[in-house]
Amino acid sequence: MFLSPDRRVLYLNRAAEVLTGLSREDAYGLPCRHVVRSNVCAGHCPLDELSRDSGPVCRQADVINRDRQRVPVRLCAVMLRDVRGGVVGFMEVLEDLRSLEDVETRKGQAYQFGRIVGRSPAMERLFAILPGIAQTDSSVLITGETGTGKDLLAEAIHQLSARAKGPFVKVNCGALPETLLESELFGHQKGAFTGATENKPGRFRLAHNGTLFLTEIGDLPLPLQVKLLTFLDDHVIYPLGSTKGTRVDVRVIAATHRDLQAMVREGKFRQDLLYRLNVVRVHIPPLRERGEDVRLLLDHFLAAFVSDFHKHIKGFSKDALKCLLAYPYPGNVRELKNIVEYAVNVCQEETIQIHHLPSYMTEVPVTIVAPRPEGRDAEGEEVVPKAAGVEAEKSEGWAQMERRLIVDALIRAKGRRGRAAQILGWGRSTLWRKMKQHGLLGRDEDASSQGES
Repeated sequence: MFLSPDRRVLYLNRAAEVLTGLSREDAYGLPCRHVVRSNVCAGHCPLDELSRDSGPVCRQADVINRDRQRVPVRLCAVMLRDVRGGVVGFMEVLEDLRSLEDVETRKGQAYQFGRIVGRSPAMERLFAILPGIAQTDSSVLITGETGTGKDLLAEAIHQLSARAKGPFVKVNCGALPETLLESELFGHQKGAFTGATENKPGRFRLAHNGTLFLTEIGDLPLPLQVKLLTFLDDHVIYPLGSTKGTRVDVRVIAATHRDLQAMVREGKFRQDLLYRLNVVRVHIPPLRERGEDVRLLLDHFLAAFVSDFHKHIKGFSKDALKCLLAYPYPGNVRELKNIVEYAVNVCQEETIQIHHLPSYMTEVPVTIVAPRPEGRDAEGEEVVPKAAGVEAEKSEGWAQMERRLIVDALIRAKGRRGRAAQILGWGRSTLWRKMKQHGLLGRDEDASSQGES
């Protein structure tokens, strides 16, 4: 970052934009403390300790980015002078220390790769091959169900690679419409379309010398699949409205929960792009196939949340543990984590009891079996009609149970879908898709989605 003599931001490079979450246009002219938002700004600012004779001043600090995430950094400041020795401004360098912090806080803990925890045979095989994968620049395709940890795996590969000091930029291909997604990925020139009042670099340029993580790659529209394929071949991007290409050095990691082979057969995904992305393929198994990892993860997240929330919880009761180990976790690790977080929040005892678990885990599902025609038995003979409810059984299909889980989560989240998705351990797009499937969308939303399809 370059600052004016009165400590206002003049320029951010791409790495600083990624770290702070602010573009250089948004940051220009703002006081430094409004961009960095560090715990040293109030009383231990390195700029206050600079003098004409001093060298750089460095501090370890925390900054809060635009997403309100705490990022540990090493902040170094130096005074800039002209040829006559006059002060013309300052330069600040922020070094992201998250990878080092992860190593220190997890030192001595076995069964981990980055922030992924597991000791089942499937995960041990996965951990064994990942360091080698991280040291190459080959494209990686990560597959697995929603909530298995694809994002964490991509970030861990980046942090172990030679690109670790470069930016790690994530793009959700299913979160934006095609027109906005193209601009977000490849950038645009001023005047390229209505509303393009200035140049925008795009995520590929922001990820220069680092890693671009394309999650939900199966949702990438076909025209953009062509542009991505072109980039993977020549590493040149063409912003919207520009005929001049820009060469960038970016490693691409993609992830999906979809069956891309089936999408190729249906004409929804390009086969040649699948081949280019599928240079190295890594599959994360669902939690139901990881056996002993469930107990390991329960203890891992319990210890983490007990520490974060300053609780004095020692473990799970026998009944609670039995319920947790028997539950199928359709939302995988993300759902398990959210369940433990909820239990730690509501528990005021030394052990988590079964009543501290989310209600949908302990309710007995009820399935209604379609009744026979009134007055006839299975052979068509006349019978005396039975009382209502006698033909009901005490187990219902997964569809009805899933609908009840969604409704319960929405009620607990007071209608906020983002929070409901967190409670269920799903992504927002997964929740929306399942709400549509179960007829839980409003009429306007449903009609709109039908119009788009």
